[in-house]
Amino acid sequence: MKYEHRILTLGLVAGLAGSGLSLFLLWQCDYSTQTRLTFAGLILFIWLATALTLRNKVAFPLRTLSNLIGALREGDYSLRIRGARLDDALGEVIWEVNALTASLREQRLRAMEAMALLRKILGEIDVAMFGFDSHGRLQLVNDSGKRLLGRADEDLLGCRAQDLGLAGCLEGETPRVLDVAFPGGAGRWELRRGSYRDKGVPHELVFLSDLTRTLHEEERRAWKRLIRTVRHEVNNSLTPIQSVADSLRVLIDRRPLPGDWQEDLKTGLELIAERAEALDRFTGAYSRLMHLPQPSLAQVEVARLLRRVADLETRMEVTILAGRETQIQGDRDQLEQLLINVVSNAVEASLQSRPGGDGQVLI
Repeated sequence: MKYEHRILTLGLVAGLAGSGLSLFLLWQCDYSTQTRLTFAGLILFIWLATALTLRNKVAFPLRTLSNLIGALREGDYSLRIRGARLDDALGEVIWEVNALTASLREQRLRAMEAMALLRKILGEIDVAMFGFDSHGRLQLVNDSGKRLLGRADEDLLGCRAQDLGLAGCLEGETPRVLDVAFPGGAGRWELRRGSYRDKGVPHELVFLSDLTRTLHEEERRAWKRLIRTVRHEVNNSLTPIQSVADSLRVLIDRRPLPGDWQEDLKTGLELIAERAEALDRFTGAYSRLMHLPQPSLAQVEVARLLRRVADLETRMEVTILAGRETQIQGDRDQLEQLLINVVSNAVEASLQSRPGGDGQVLI
């Protein structure tokens, strides 16, 4: 039996004794049949109406609470129930449900603000981030990751790591450095991994940080430090030379010359020669550091050298145009390093100008 029917039955049973007694007394009185029937119908109507009213009074607040809870389940926190009061049982229930609605609404606002802040942070950081489920399918990517892969959000979500060229990022130890070419850029990347749970299911987070810019910045700072050091050392040697030269010029211009001017001139020239020799040794040491060693000449097969250099490049296929077999006299190691740098610069320029990877490098 439904709850409403039980309430109606309870109301009818509660009014049965009073209604029955009223009908009994009515029939005991000396009234006409028409009067008895009229009052009997009125008694029965009041009895039934009271039971129905009791059922509605009990069921209506429960239906209202059910509708509000259903709205909460669907995420609608704007509804409220009137009649909240703390001096009766039903009013307390309504008050607590309204308080729960307000609390859930506040929590959702805080969650939305936190999510908006998280999206803002993920969009601004210069680190590509990818989230994969247990099947290796992409479920989360930030703006840097989309730029790196050169594809829109709707084209990436649900794709397998193998199809995106990120399968290697889900394996091996981390952190580590990778030399990888992506449609949105190539260079050296630092790989880090983490984990998180979404709806109770474990997921894998992959972070790729571009180290190329950092390395270039470090190289630039190293050159600046080197230049400051060289300038400081050169100035330390030139300052006494300039001071002694000025003193000797003043000495020579004096008339008459002092008696020991020749000894002072000799001492000054010796000091200038000593500082010049020290400066020459210093610059010579830096020159040996910055310049290549003397080449070790030998016969080098050009075609074989080019093929070896092309095989070392993994970011893009390097095509060697056919030509006649040629041998030259040169240092094989230095020539190979030179060609590696040239090919690497060409590949980087091609990947930057054509992020889709449809560029071509020819030798």
